[in-house]
Amino acid sequence: MGSFHAFAATSASVIPLLQQIQDKYGYLSETNLRNVSEYTHTPLSAIYGVATFYSQFRLTHPGKHLVRVCQGTACHVLGAVEIMDHFKEQLGIDEDGTTADGLFTLESVRCLGCCSLAPAVMIDNETYGRLTRDKVDDILASYRREEAK
Repeated sequence: MGSFHAFAATSASVIPLLQQIQDKYGYLSETNLRNVSEYTHTPLSAIYGVATFYSQFRLTHPGKHLVRVCQGTACHVLGAVEIMDHFKEQLGIDEDGTTADGLFTLESVRCLGCCSLAPAVMIDNETYGRLTRDKVDDILASYRREEAK
């Protein structure tokens, strides 16, 4: 709990504390949630309520690469549903799932803000646009090749 000292020990600090923890670890472990509960004197059930209400928080460890498929209007109109389905098929996971090898986590996002590239996906901090099934295959293959090195 050492890094909590910058925050007031009240329930008003719950969200900023959870954000800090997620930024550091990539997700919120049960231990992290308990620590926030103890520090802020907030019931653990309320901490879980916050962590599960906001989509920015994850309760499971994400894969090495975070795949975010845009579902904004332009992307939706230009095939985002099919692109998401193809990622699911190729990765063997559902939305919000992580591959068994821990390499990829697949998420749907409201908008990536790159409508001119629709349909688009962001993997980690790299944006890919004008996606097709073949491009998805090529992108995933390149990440897998890089991982095999």
